[in-house]
Amino acid sequence: MKRWLVFLLAVVIFAVVHEGVHAIIAMFYGEYHAFRIGPLGPEVQFRTPVGEREGIHWAFISGASNLATTLIGYLLLLFGDRLACLRSWSLRATSFYLTLIFLLSDPLNLSIGPFIYGGDADGIAVGLGINRLFIQIVFLFVFLVNRELIVQKLFPTYEVQIKHVLFQPLIPWVRRTKD
Repeated sequence: MKRWLVFLLAVVIFAVVHEGVHAIIAMFYGEYHAFRIGPLGPEVQFRTPVGEREGIHWAFISGASNLATTLIGYLLLLFGDRLACLRSWSLRATSFYLTLIFLLSDPLNLSIGPFIYGGDADGIAVGLGINRLFIQIVFLFVFLVNRELIVQKLFPTYEVQIKHVLFQPLIPWVRRTKD
């Protein structure tokens, strides 16, 4: 039960950061309208309807939160050796789940998510004037790289052992050895 509570705490922290960055950037551009809990979770609503959106600022409004959370994931991974040594089990577990969620969620959101619900990739595509599929391909690559970082760096750092086929190294010759 404790493990699930820590995982849910990490999910809530992720959502607050992700949606918070959307809200802050949207406020800067005068596009913030409201915050609501939708069927897919919390979301910031914007003033301009989706079909009327244009301009580079949509790339910032839609993309800054994805960039911020992914960069936080890399920072957590970078400091993982220190975080994995924390005395408190709950802080260690929270650090692990935060790193996992921050590294995977937004690359997955931008690569696979648009097929299901549109989302941030549409805003980035509109803002940059590029094809959404290009964004999806780039972030699928980021997702796969981050997945490999998780398997080869995060799991060993926190001494997590998983035998599931989805969590085996794709590039086995890069496997990290424990000191």
